[in-house]
Amino acid sequence: MVEVRIHGRGGQGVVTAADLLAFAAFEDGHHAQAFPSFGSERTGAPVVSYCRIEDHEIRSREPVLEPDVIIVQDSTLLAIMDPFAGLKPGGFGLINTKRTLDELGLHDLVEAHPKGHIVAMPASEIAKEHLGRPLPNAVLLGGMAALTGLVKLASVTKAIRGRFSGSAGEGNTAAAAAAYEYVLHIKEGAHA
Repeated sequence: MVEVRIHGRGGQGVVTAADLLAFAAFEDGHHAQAFPSFGSERTGAPVVSYCRIEDHEIRSREPVLEPDVIIVQDSTLLAIMDPFAGLKPGGFGLINTKRTLDELGLHDLVEAHPKGHIVAMPASEIAKEHLGRPLPNAVLLGGMAALTGLVKLASVTKAIRGRFSGSAGEGNTAAAAAAYEYVLHIKEGAHA
């Protein structure tokens, strides 16, 4: 079983991201479940959502404490919590930020995981370019698909189009594809 934990703030589409990831996993032929965990339910409050992906029925319902993948939609959370707590050895981390991992003070996290497994990307800026709004959730799913190979980009884009219609669907799809290419470029540099 692969477990994913997504951290962000209310209004950033954290719950939607987990739902889209589960849909993409279904599209790839896996079983999946997605569910949120709310602290206080208001815009800007920290929010966590989870997704499990498996090749057979999933019976577990508890929160994901030791994820294989962590997505951080808002890097300001790093100042108030450790969203990477419990990340499995060899796990993957993807952070929405324009800053470098060293600027974020994540040198120890990067060193504790295989090269190229912890990646920072400007998801909000990519979203602004393609959507006109800084919503990072679909962007980060495209990046996660490239980083982990957990789901196919085509499945992510199908999930996005199933959830969003018109220009929102097309913009989010284009943003996810741009993020996929962005992370592939980083991975190629990590293995060079």
